Amino acid sequence: MRVLLTGANGFIGKNLAMQLWAQKDVDVLTFGHDQNVNELTEMLERADWVIHLAGVNRPIDPNEFVAGNHQFTEQLCDAIRDTGRIVPVIFSSSIKAEQDNPYGKSKKAAEETLLQFQRETANPVFIYRLPNVFGKWARPDYNSVVATFCHRILNNLAVDVHDPLASIRLVYVDDVVNSFILLLNDTDMSGGFVEINPEYQVTVGGLLQHLREFKKTRDLLTIERVGSGLKRALYSTYVSYMETDCFAYSVPRHADARGVFVEMLKTTDSGQFSYFTANPGVKRGGHYHHSKTEKFLVIKGRAQFRFRHILTNELHELFVSGEKSEIVETVPGWTHDIINIGDDELICMLWANEVFNREKPDTFFDSQDNDGQ
Repeated sequence: MRVLLTGANGFIGKNLAMQLWAQKDVDVLTFGHDQNVNELTEMLERADWVIHLAGVNRPIDPNEFVAGNHQFTEQLCDAIRDTGRIVPVIFSSSIKAEQDNPYGKSKKAAEETLLQFQRETANPVFIYRLPNVFGKWARPDYNSVVATFCHRILNNLAVDVHDPLASIRLVYVDDVVNSFILLLNDTDMSGGFVEINPEYQVTVGGLLQHLREFKKTRDLLTIERVGSGLKRALYSTYVSYMETDCFAYSVPRHADARGVFVEMLKTTDSGQFSYFTANPGVKRGGHYHHSKTEKFLVIKGRAQFRFRHILTNELHELFVSGEKSEIVETVPGWTHDIINIGDDELICMLWANEVFNREKPDTFFDSQDNDGQ
């Protein structure tokens, strides 16, 4: 499949081109504003699809809206006609096409040109009226409020918000790109308007608050729920605006004669992650919990896990090593010790189902164990 992409150097175009190039069965042809219509016609002779992203949204002269959005779309339709071929077109329009301003009018005119072209030639046309698109590679202080906020927060610059209660409709660039790619393989060629799913709605103030919470993560070691939905997309976008000198950061390291203990990350509702080391012969633990539970994964070395039921005194022990990926889970009401029985340093990952609370630690040291902790 050959896909002709206009506007490949734009924000959406860059994201789309990278995903198309990664597909073995797709050849990408790109047409830029510095090329002439003759080249466009030649490319259309070979193209199976056109994804029309090229346009103007921040010109110095408002008349450029007409030339960049409406007139170029007319040229594209005429060029497809000249080939005598059927080449389906995906067009990135805007929700502002319904607004009475130069940009909205130019997008609306481009839509009408494409729909008329479909009626006259039976060439399928798919129109996306996109709301605010956000994601990596958008330009801050240009036409993406998310990119602007991310850039300014990361660089400790002032963020001006005129109406924090104003509502914004957002779609994530990866969802836009995935929708385009799915359409390339769809058998329904009826054309028409297409909606992006999911679409998010958030206030300006709410958006700013989400991004500011992300910034606190490195100081508090606590991260928001960023595994799905809007926060997942926002967090991925936020970190994409980091400068290279921010790619790494340090966390507190607690060291003593036994080894080190490092907390890596805390979550709002799913516990925390950490790791510890133990020198040969060192014992860790020596305590029990009433509700808290933990998962241990030995990454390096050899360990003996010893358990004692605090009511029945029943004993149990396990031997694990870094050579086998085996999780050992602590159980409420059982004391647990971890002893380095190897000749080298023991390194062990640890997940606890709750964030450690110094005021209510739910950690009780075993009266029969005087050398744990």
